[in-house]
Amino acid sequence: MLPLPKKYFLTAAASEGDTQLTAFDSALLKAQVGNTNLLRVSSILPPGCEYSPGLVIPPGSLLPIAYGAIVSEKPGDLISAAVAVGLQAEGYGVIMEYSGHCSKSAAEAEVVRMVEEAFRIRGLGLIDVKIASVEHTVEKIGCAFAAVPLWY
Repeated sequence: MLPLPKKYFLTAAASEGDTQLTAFDSALLKAQVGNTNLLRVSSILPPGCEYSPGLVIPPGSLLPIAYGAIVSEKPGDLISAAVAVGLQAEGYGVIMEYSGHCSKSAAEAEVVRMVEEAFRIRGLGLIDVKIASVEHTVEKIGCAFAAVPLWY
């Protein structure tokens, strides 16, 4: 059994590239997770996880991460990505992610709405929401990326 993550942070970045993959890779680098191996996870922040915004992840690490990303090849297209972490007084939290052809404020509103719904259907008391988001107007091939990396 793997140990539960002990730290987390929120990050968001956007970038351009010559291909969809290099646009995504460049956004990962700007979001400070580009030199890691992403292990996509779903929407639960483990209990006891400490918010650590300055956390540096060693290159080459296997990194559990919840994220939303969008890539577009349409110049002038507005794209956005957002993540939110909902916290209760004790116990686990809930992570929601969203990406789409919309403004940053619309993406933020959507992840907050999803966190509120997730807490409501679980019967939990929401005490705080942390958000990271980004919007980007595509020049050639653009990517918007937002994530919650989890670390041990």
